[in-house]
Amino acid sequence: MVVQSQPAALDHFPLIKACKPISMFSGIPVVDLSDPDAKSLIIKACEEYGLFKVVNHGVPLEFMTTLEAQALKFFNLPQSEKDRAGPADPFGYGSKRIGPNGDVGWIEYILLTANPEIISHKSLSIFKNNPEIFRSAVEDYLSAVKRMACEVLEMMADGLGIDQRNALSKLLRDEKSDSCFRLNYYPPCPELQTLSGRNVIGFGEHTDPQIISVLRSNNTASLQISLKDGTWVTVPPDQTSFFFNVGDCLQVMTNGRFKSVKHRVFADTERSRISMIYFGGPPLSEKITPLAAVMAEGEESLYKEFTWSEYRSSAYKSRLADNRLRLFEKSFWQCQ
Repeated sequence: MVVQSQPAALDHFPLIKACKPISMFSGIPVVDLSDPDAKSLIIKACEEYGLFKVVNHGVPLEFMTTLEAQALKFFNLPQSEKDRAGPADPFGYGSKRIGPNGDVGWIEYILLTANPEIISHKSLSIFKNNPEIFRSAVEDYLSAVKRMACEVLEMMADGLGIDQRNALSKLLRDEKSDSCFRLNYYPPCPELQTLSGRNVIGFGEHTDPQIISVLRSNNTASLQISLKDGTWVTVPPDQTSFFFNVGDCLQVMTNGRFKSVKHRVFADTERSRISMIYFGGPPLSEKITPLAAVMAEGEESLYKEFTWSEYRSSAYKSRLADNRLRLFEKSFWQCQ
């Protein structure tokens, strides 16, 4: 009997049994921001999937394509040049290693603060070759995406019946908002051809800890989400649209009405994937607790109160696949 060995290049990367056949999930909710019923569609999508696609968003296509081109120029540089912008701590350039706790993936990435007033030394290294073009592309894109994200959060507040329309969006607009921006690059993985029925993880399964995540990618189909029944499905890519993910903080602020969506990315044999994600977070001192307006009379909070700083610190000490919110659920402590 001949036992097929794993390629040496993949020795340190997690593998997972492939789902056959790989088909696109047709049930992803689509929200047209010009639709008068958009706020209701957003609420339904957040309750059922924790994810939805936004069209007619108002972000110029030129901002997306320009930033993608500049990012690809960076990721195609010689490794020695890219390494000058790393290692990520957490900002800067990273390769293969995701966070400090042992998670790895078939990925390279750039992590930047979304605050234009803060530019780290490693960020300057990233922008070095085309400082004006690359930095301007990031700022143009982030400004437009942040504006759209706040519009969506205000529609969400309307749909939840919150009188203060900016209850959520003000946290992203706050000058102390702890938001960040990530450019992920998943190179082609030709070694996959030798793996029978297995896939290489690009970014392992996880939820996002912030309030909301706004994703745009090229047309490589690698993203999967977990449905309520635990089934993993592939999200059809759309490079002209945005995908919104419910984050852990938003799950708490709606007292579990919305669920932060578990998702992951696989490597592709022939095609690279590039994605850009804006993570909308609150100020570090912000207390995260269910909003009074979303609570029914007599309803109790499922979570103990915490600050974003406390949760971020806890999340960054965990592994990707850990249930980070579990430590902040009241039921967890009642069982201890």
